[in-house]
Amino acid sequence: MTGKHLTFTLNGEPRETSADPRTHLADFLRYGLGLTGTHVGCEHGVCGACTVIVDGVPVRSCLMLAVQIDCCTVETVEGLANGDELSPLQQAFSTHHGLQCGFCTPGMLMTLEALLRATPSPTEHDIRMAISGNICRCTGYQGIVEAALAAAAVRTSTP
Repeated sequence: MTGKHLTFTLNGEPRETSADPRTHLADFLRYGLGLTGTHVGCEHGVCGACTVIVDGVPVRSCLMLAVQIDCCTVETVEGLANGDELSPLQQAFSTHHGLQCGFCTPGMLMTLEALLRATPSPTEHDIRMAISGNICRCTGYQGIVEAALAAAAVRTSTP
């Protein structure tokens, strides 16, 4: 079967390729494009590990088909850093011990990136609500919340 032609923007770069109509976005990103930062956990949209941003909205890439990104802007965890320089959110995760095993981290980062864009100065409650759909079995979430608050402070203080 021939794949459907797709034109989209991925982490700021225009892309053209094709995808089988039955391929989930998570599999397309990982196996079709080699972007292994998007993790696949439950494959039912419950855990949040596969969260990416499509047209500014965090989505579960295990529930979305690759063909649905045609004419869209897609952002993955690989697009957060600026070369070798971590984004403020990634740096805050490191500083505040917001990760342990790291499996949930890409989904947490993308969920929080979308939150910080929409709500530049979130409260702890805002952050907890945003990540309530992301499961972490290691951290107890406090380091993640502290990291998000610290990243928000850096973003709002940077001109």
